[in-house]
Amino acid sequence: MTAELALALPLLVALTIGLVWLLSVGAAQVRAVDAARETARAVARGDDVGAAVAAGERVVPEGGSVSVTSSGGRVRAEAVAQVDGPGGLFGFLPSVTVRADAEALAEEEP
Repeated sequence: MTAELALALPLLVALTIGLVWLLSVGAAQVRAVDAARETARAVARGDDVGAAVAAGERVVPEGGSVSVTSSGGRVRAEAVAQVDGPGGLFGFLPSVTVRADAEALAEEEP
């Protein structure tokens, strides 16, 4: 019984580390979606573009960026961030890029 546990334990630890890394990638994707959505909404309602991008960059994962384009009454925001691998034994894994887009209609001025 002990020999089987000694053989299976490293595999279980590796599996756990991999699942935690996938969870962090999922959380980063959700943060990127929130950042793009918040930025697009802020610009669409007439806020300053710089302030809206700064608000989005507070939400996007660390090291990420938010960009805004406007045309034809539509505002489009894109958030991009890199999620590094878990390191250690998994240092060979590449980083993952998460990307999210959000679009909103510009509100009309009264």
